Amino acid sequence: MKKSGAQILIDCLVKEGVEVMFGYPGGSVLDIFDVLVDSPIKFILTRHEQGAAHMADGYARATGKVGVCIATSGPGATNLVTGIATANMDSVPIVAFTGQVPTAMIGNDAFQEADITGITRPITKHNYLVKETKDLARIIREAFFVASTGRPGPVLIDLPKDVQKNEVEFKYPGEINIRGYKPTYSGHSQQIKRAAQAIAEAERPVIYAGGGVISSGAAPELKKLARLSNIPLTTTLLGLGGFPQTDSLSLGMLGMHGTRAANYAMMESDLIIAVGARFDDRITGKISAFAPKAKTIHIDIDPSSISKNIKVHIPIVGDVKNVLGELNKLVRKTKIGPWHKKIAEWKRKYPLSYEKKKKGCLRPQFVVDEIYKVTKGEAIIVTEVGQNQMWAAQFYEYTKPRTFLSSGGLGTMGYGFPASLGAQTGCPDKIVFDIAGDGSFQLNIQELATAVINKIPVNVAILNNQYLGMVRQWQELFYDKRYAYTSLSGGPDFVKVAQAYGALGIRVTKPEEVRPALKKAIKSPKPAVLDFHVECEENVFPMVPAGAPLHEMIGGMELV
Repeated sequence: MKKSGAQILIDCLVKEGVEVMFGYPGGSVLDIFDVLVDSPIKFILTRHEQGAAHMADGYARATGKVGVCIATSGPGATNLVTGIATANMDSVPIVAFTGQVPTAMIGNDAFQEADITGITRPITKHNYLVKETKDLARIIREAFFVASTGRPGPVLIDLPKDVQKNEVEFKYPGEINIRGYKPTYSGHSQQIKRAAQAIAEAERPVIYAGGGVISSGAAPELKKLARLSNIPLTTTLLGLGGFPQTDSLSLGMLGMHGTRAANYAMMESDLIIAVGARFDDRITGKISAFAPKAKTIHIDIDPSSISKNIKVHIPIVGDVKNVLGELNKLVRKTKIGPWHKKIAEWKRKYPLSYEKKKKGCLRPQFVVDEIYKVTKGEAIIVTEVGQNQMWAAQFYEYTKPRTFLSSGGLGTMGYGFPASLGAQTGCPDKIVFDIAGDGSFQLNIQELATAVINKIPVNVAILNNQYLGMVRQWQELFYDKRYAYTSLSGGPDFVKVAQAYGALGIRVTKPEEVRPALKKAIKSPKPAVLDFHVECEENVFPMVPAGAPLHEMIGGMELV
């Protein structure tokens, strides 16, 4: 039976199990939307294409499924770029569809034409310009396969208008076999044996787990490794939730704003077991001074990540879940009593803390701590980028995977709110909080309309300090308090803005108002915006200054 390219697209999405799409229509994708409206796929009309990409991203991170978004050609397609780049840096599986001018007009600078495949080549795992309708079904099948296998990532499919209109015989492709794309899932047995031997011989080992643990679904295997070996464990920002932070073996997060215990342990260790992490600069600090006494085991499905930044002594290429499953068969409990004693002393001496003595003062850390207590650690926490992101990472204890969503690699302001809508759409029975800054929230504030109209009951906790907080912090510490263009004073009344869109708006200025406001927001069927007026010049500590070794932290030793 012959079908149009638009009908083939929607039929393929249904076959791929797509339940929801996010996007924005336009002239070059009208044929697709004309078919979409009669399909079983739920469509969320966003108020900006960037919001659509972030919603697909948040949906993917929260559910483990592939997120899908769509935009028209030209500016619609280019508005997806930041969201695609965000997903690429954090290895998030999304498939983005863009409209394109008819094939005969490509390259002629036609109305709303943009070379989106050229633009996105550096920020996608793969992308396609479909030139013939007969290739469309195969390409869609490949796109979902590529996005979700190996190291996950975004794939873009650019669809000229004539490809959508033309009719061909449709047959859904079966097994996918892409020449040159064969991810390695099983680790080399000899390398795994070497890793087990190194673990047995180590005196000061540390497990360092990243976002790959979440992507692989390897949290149970990671927990088993830690328990079997009795080795302390630290996670990256994107690894939060991969191991329970309430566990006695947890060191918390490491890196620029990590715990002193985690950073000291990494620098003093004699063996680092890196699991699904990539040793980025926010983790290592000054690379030449990083963990000078340690050998490194690195387990990752992406061979290009191994020895990219840090020399690796025992590389193991493979899926984290599979490799840990094999490693756990060989690992035994280590005898590292003195190491545990040293770490326990660091934990006791340097807990994450903040000053609480100033009466009536509303601290942002207190707000995050109250969110944790009210939700009992069971919420999905999404963040914007900046101080709010780091406080959310530090003062909410994550015990389950896919409960912390944040733009780690690209650091995209404006990510959190639309991503929280995607997460809530994928997990309707969960409480979802976007912990935001007053700067970040305004970058995609228009998605309040999306939340209200689609009855998506997310909760936005704005830590409103009247500044671009993290930039201001750097100006305070390293630029003699010259606050050049970082003040946001005189900004909008977020309560009135929320009410104008039809959402619940609550202003909070005192500590005693925090918990009642949170409970009211959670009980409300509406999206809720909580405007917490916090200390304007509160800083995120501890902090490793840029270019400093990991153990040279400043701040973070205030009395609780």
